[in-house]
Amino acid sequence: MTETSKNSKNAAVTYFDSTIELLNRVRATQLPNIQKAAELFADRIAKGGLVFLFGCGHSRMMCEEMTPRQGCFVGFFALVEQSLSNHTAIVGTNGLRPPLYLEKYEGYSEQILNGFKFGPHDAFIVISTSGIRPVPVEMARGAQKRKLPVVAIVSREHCEQSQAAHSSGKKLIDFADVVIDNMCPPGDCIVELDGLDWRTGPTSTMTGGMIINMIRCETARLLLAKNHKPVILPSHQFVGNESAEEQLDKFYEGYRKSLKHLYE
Repeated sequence: MTETSKNSKNAAVTYFDSTIELLNRVRATQLPNIQKAAELFADRIAKGGLVFLFGCGHSRMMCEEMTPRQGCFVGFFALVEQSLSNHTAIVGTNGLRPPLYLEKYEGYSEQILNGFKFGPHDAFIVISTSGIRPVPVEMARGAQKRKLPVVAIVSREHCEQSQAAHSSGKKLIDFADVVIDNMCPPGDCIVELDGLDWRTGPTSTMTGGMIINMIRCETARLLLAKNHKPVILPSHQFVGNESAEEQLDKFYEGYRKSLKHLYE
């Protein structure tokens, strides 16, 4: 795979071509584990369970891609902590430094998990391209400790080549029942330009978003095969469409009911 644009080729084209190659690799190599994840989640959701999605920093976008999002459905829960999720500020209030620091803080995940009463049919997706920071590692470990299966979305190449940041020496892949490789290179970025000391063009959003939607769609198909019709969030942009408004209300109510066991 060409990861380098030595300023002789349009860098936009280099990024596009290289990312398409990664997406093709996801399709060629990760379908079995994507299928395993979808089968697990369809089983859990059909039994009244929830599938929690957790990611720090930019990885939280994969949680938000699953839900709430047009075409999403009841059964997925985005476990996004604001303290670990930088949005647009870089310096000052809500800047980048604090969440990057907190990702390294051991014990933090357990405090998040203690806020819920998980049910026997719940499950987890933990997203981290590096797979080495203490918070996502401990989130997966904490989920397994509670007897909840964990699906990890990670760059295997980056994770396996990197030194663990957790004091135990463990990484995210050590606490995952299913590992889905997002195929990103170490460091995520894929375009190298003369004159720049570091690469640009991150790819985990593209491959991660594809994986999330593949899981979503196959889970929906499998739920229908179980005679469990997913309660879909429709597009709310159809102004005046009464059926869309009715479906939106059904989604809100279905989602509310799905959370009942967490607070009993």
